[in-house]
Amino acid sequence: MSRSTRPSPPFRDRSGIPHLTPTLSAPGGGEGVLFTIGYEKARLADVVATLSASGVATLIDVRDRPISRRPGFSKHQLASAVEAAGIRYLHLQALGTPPEGREAGRRREWERFWGIVEVKLASAEAELALQQAAAVARERASCLLCYEADWRVCHRRRIAEILADRHGFTAHHLSVPDSGA
Repeated sequence: MSRSTRPSPPFRDRSGIPHLTPTLSAPGGGEGVLFTIGYEKARLADVVATLSASGVATLIDVRDRPISRRPGFSKHQLASAVEAAGIRYLHLQALGTPPEGREAGRRREWERFWGIVEVKLASAEAELALQQAAAVARERASCLLCYEADWRVCHRRRIAEILADRHGFTAHHLSVPDSGA
């Protein structure tokens, strides 16, 4: 039986943020679990500690442009930090949100944002990257990384949903303490 990769209809909570029903599991890593994490307002050390404590073996960076104004979160610095903690780093640019999608997200134009994400993730290059992410996540506990702390408004949620639908993963959205920075 084939499962659809279309998201369920979004609903709005009191915050007004449209989101889908969360796909959550108990933490702990292991077979069938796919983690996600956002680093907004977090310190690099706290992100690495959260990944380590969760048993993450591979960090899959799903940003289109792996650069950041937050100290330590640009591609090479992030890769060095997680690899020093014994975690593999993998950047899958083809799964990143294109500039027009990031702009729609900043403007809180959610319908437009999710439409752009769907088109991007339906591309041939994204399909190959989704297959690569699934293969890596089947081998070792893996975590999708992007910027937004709130997974409900981040495209990594949709990537996790697709991987869950197609490959039976259960997504667990990790939280990182807010450093207030």
